Parts: sequence; structure tokens; C-alpha cells
Amino acid sequence: MGLFGRKSTADTATPAAVNPELAALTGTYALDPAHSTIGFVARHAMVTNVKGGFQEFEGTLQLDGSNPAKSTASIDVTMDSISTGSADRDNHLRSSDFFKIDEHPTMTFRSTEAEALGGDDYRITGDLTILGTTKPITIDLEFNGAAKDPFGNERVGFEGKAEILRSDWGLTWNAALETGGVLVSDKIKLAFDISAIKQA
Repeated sequence: MGLFGRKSTADTATPAAVNPELAALTGTYALDPAHSTIGFVARHAMVTNVKGGFQEFEGTLQLDGSNPAKSTASIDVTMDSISTGSADRDNHLRSSDFFKIDEHPTMTFRSTEAEALGGDDYRITGDLTILGTTKPITIDLEFNGAAKDPFGNERVGFEGKAEILRSDWGLTWNAALETGGVLVSDKIKLAFDISAIKQA
């Protein structure tokens, strides 16, 4: 069965055992940006990694703990909030060479289906929209647990990772190196560390 998906091939197969902890978590959850990260890593000049992330985003998880295949996820990211530790690089990423934030201020993810891999591991497929182009991506996700914080909020935690080719979304700007190769890799690694709060 899947987690965060609208459907799963397991819906017509023998159901897998549901994690008892997950079964008790059914409800609507809002992402907590103060305790979550949406990040990326790109290879720079063929020799080093540049890490960055987005500071502003919002999202909703609809969890069905007893039947995870009915769960969904929706995330909206404000592209102007990109941060890589360099103001010049961030402004270049916001420009028409890359994200064209004046025309496309938001990046979105909408889950479509998922599958359980065993234990706390899941694989989620969803539609990622950048620059007005929508392509499917697959995210390997780990359920990190649930807890009630000191303020009485019921929280769930997930950690995920994915790899994409930025050229699939029209992000093709680059510069050739004198020694061969290019300045910015096409392959981008995405990383998610999510804390979400159950809504009343």
C-alpha cells in the first residue's frame, strides 16, 4: 500500500500490515516551516557541491493511517526565498537564466501515488511544477515518528530524498569550463526534512 498517494497498485492486492503508530495518525497536518527544510545540492565546476534551500513554503498532508494509499501531500514553495549562502548566486538563480521568479513565483508538488517498501520506508510519486512545466518525480521517504511537543501539538516527521535533471524543467543555463565540462551539473539532489502539525 502507499503513503501520500491517491491510489496504489496494492489497493487491489492483499493489504500489507499497517504500522500501528501510523494507524493512529489519521488527520490533516500542516507543514511547520520553522522546523522543516527543503534543500538541494548541485555540482559546481565539476569539483564541489553547492548546497541551498528554500526559506518559505507551505504544505498540507492528509494522512490516512489505516489506509495510507488514500493519503495525499501538497507543497507550495516561494521561489524568491531561495538561499545558497551567496547573495550574488541567489540573485542569479532568481533571474531569467534560471527560475524567472517574476513570471513563475512558485514551485509546487502534488502527490499522485505511493508504495510501502517495508518498515518505515516509502516511495512517493508526484507532480513537480517549475517554470510552468510539470513532470513526475519519485521521492524515497522515511517516516521518522510522531510525538506531542511541549506546546501540545501532535507532530509527525518525515525525511526524503530525490534526484532530478533540471533540464527536464527547462533549466538549461550553463557555462563551459576551460578544462572541459560545465559550471553547473544537470543532476540535482533534493532533500526534505519535514515536521508537520496535526490540525484541529
